[in-house]
Amino acid sequence: MLWVKTLHIVFMVTWFAGLFYLPRLFVYHALSHDTLSRERFKLMERKLFWGIMTPGAVLTLFFGLWLWLGWGFSGWWLHAKLALVVVLVGYHIWCGKLMRDFRAERNRKTHVWFRWFNEFPMLVLFAAVFLVVFKPS
Repeated sequence: MLWVKTLHIVFMVTWFAGLFYLPRLFVYHALSHDTLSRERFKLMERKLFWGIMTPGAVLTLFFGLWLWLGWGFSGWWLHAKLALVVVLVGYHIWCGKLMRDFRAERNRKTHVWFRWFNEFPMLVLFAAVFLVVFKPS
């Protein structure tokens, strides 16, 4: 079962890499004004979202569910962690919507807004790791 935990952690790191980097790309995309830069950011965002983030998210959820069913974790800490996972899935979906807005040239948010938006996954990561390591009762 340790290999399942290992894969869960590896894909969680992959997912978070995308959750940290995609909003940073949005910051630079919001600052860009020339067509070549905007097209480059659209390509980078799409490849990151569909090639790294989404597979990382799906595999994180798959191996996390496997761990849960295989080891039968329980307790309020797990419920809190699962709530954070739901929040992350929502954030992931929101990133996809923002990416589509950029693709359609509909973005109305500033680079400053994206800088703040970019900080949210760090808070969730800190809370989730705290819950998993300490399993507070």
